[in-house]
Amino acid sequence: MSHQSPSEIYDDVVRRNPGEAEFHQAVREVLESIGPVLVRHPEYAESKIVERICEPERQIIFRVPWEDDRGEVRVNRGFRVEFNSALGPYKGGLRFHPSVYLGIVKFLGFEQIFKNSLTGLAIGGGKGGSDFDPKGRSPREVMRFCQSFMTELHRHIGEHTDVPAGDIGVGHREIGYLFGQYKRVTNRYESGVITGKGLAYGGAHARTEATGYGCAYFVDEMLTVRGTSLDGRRVVVSGAGNVAVHAIEKIQHLGGVAVTCSDSSGYVLDEKGLDVALLKQVKEVERAPLHVYAERRGRDAVFVPGGSMWEVPCEVAIPSATHNEIGEADAGLLVRSGCLAVAEGANMPATPAAIRVFREAGVAFGPGKAANAGGVATSAMEMQQNAARDSWTFERSENRLRDIMRDVHDRCLTAADEFGMPGDYVAGANIAGFRRVADAMLALGLI
Repeated sequence: MSHQSPSEIYDDVVRRNPGEAEFHQAVREVLESIGPVLVRHPEYAESKIVERICEPERQIIFRVPWEDDRGEVRVNRGFRVEFNSALGPYKGGLRFHPSVYLGIVKFLGFEQIFKNSLTGLAIGGGKGGSDFDPKGRSPREVMRFCQSFMTELHRHIGEHTDVPAGDIGVGHREIGYLFGQYKRVTNRYESGVITGKGLAYGGAHARTEATGYGCAYFVDEMLTVRGTSLDGRRVVVSGAGNVAVHAIEKIQHLGGVAVTCSDSSGYVLDEKGLDVALLKQVKEVERAPLHVYAERRGRDAVFVPGGSMWEVPCEVAIPSATHNEIGEADAGLLVRSGCLAVAEGANMPATPAAIRVFREAGVAFGPGKAANAGGVATSAMEMQQNAARDSWTFERSENRLRDIMRDVHDRCLTAADEFGMPGDYVAGANIAGFRRVADAMLALGLI
């Protein structure tokens, strides 16, 4: 029986999925790591496990018509890619952003397979969203869009089938509208069908904070292995959304000094350490641009329109804005400034060239599928609480999150050591995530 090599499988993925550069990048990163696994486990190749993982189980594309406040009909496109359910129901967020197209959703869904696997929890991988932009839209327009979106999506999801959550552009407000419409059209109060809900109707404590907190815990574990910690470290964070704000908050709880954050208008440099309460007021309550933070903070903070925040010297970097935000030149700047560790708060924010620079320089690099797994882990905890009609305290939820992130970190290091790549978190995350899914697929037969 002939077997394709990882490079041949990659070429086939590119041929079958033309024009989907982000998806190609995500697949290539995994395939570059798992060659030694395929040599040791020929049964994976014989059963075409890699080829099957690279092909989504289901891809759903649908029209989303809605009416704006002027009575004009608008039409957007909705997506849900149900990628792999070997470990459990599909699990992954919904992204509402103009950049969303099938290739973005597939890249995110593919990453989600391995991220969810690394948590050790019973959740498969999926992702979805729309090219709708909630920015600048009234709450009623957002509600009408969410209702139209869920009117179609509801037939494809369920607590034992596919469980969406939030992502960029989808926060508590959007989740509430989506869940409300699901309840309306199905006549079922199925709390476990969507996560990221408000606490008043089945949400979980620490879910809002989980991705950012988890990333900070992961960085601290990386530094601990190197005989140090976050205490006193100067940290640069990009983004000013949910992940970035809560990463900054937890970094400062752990003794680090987070000095930057950013949005589409530029970045803020606050040498004394960002004021988390003020940042939350500006970005979460008022939804204002970052220059407002700098104006209110006073002379301690400087707003820099445009430019690269990666020029700011630091010991730890947490890119939490969007994919491919750190290029090769940016990585070089960070290395030269003495950066010790980088953890991806966003999904795939570092380009392959940037990752090579970090690895060659000996910088500890935590890929997103490991470093930002805290969000989906806490979503799975929300599902668990919904199924039991239970509610955990914030302290219990955060303690469980910290334990899961420690386990994710250790699984990466253990897998990297086992296959002769000690300290390589990228290889370790890909190998550990892949093996658990592959073993489940073998056990389930040809499905």
